[in-house]
Amino acid sequence: MTYHTMIIAGRLGKDPEMRYTPNGAAVTSFSVATDRQYNDSSGQKVKETIWFRVEAWGKQAETCNQYLKKGQMVLVEGRLRPDVKSGGPRIWNRQDGSPAASYEVVANTVRFLSSKSGGAGEVAEGAGEGEAGPGGGDEEIPF
Repeated sequence: MTYHTMIIAGRLGKDPEMRYTPNGAAVTSFSVATDRQYNDSSGQKVKETIWFRVEAWGKQAETCNQYLKKGQMVLVEGRLRPDVKSGGPRIWNRQDGSPAASYEVVANTVRFLSSKSGGAGEVAEGAGEGEAGPGGGDEEIPF
């Protein structure tokens, strides 16, 4: 048996969006941006941002939808889900026509690192794996 897990920490790109599958399971989607800055070989500052599209399922989806807002910090532990067409990240074009990619993660645990009071928040845990439907029904990247 093989296994993988991803841990990402970043900021929400916009408010979460919750929906229900035809069989009544709650699913909440939100985007998380991670970034790093470094100086390239010529001394220029480079900012690199990677977007992750996260899905939370069941009770965890309801908790994330209720408490998370754009700009808040979260830590997500989950599994990477490849694009069914390419086997890699989801490839798309920005509004200006430039290419972009996002990585999709099905959350097992979401830890709220920001709260209304500014401190660390709750942990939302869920079955992530068992409740996820095939394909997820995503039409657009939310950023």
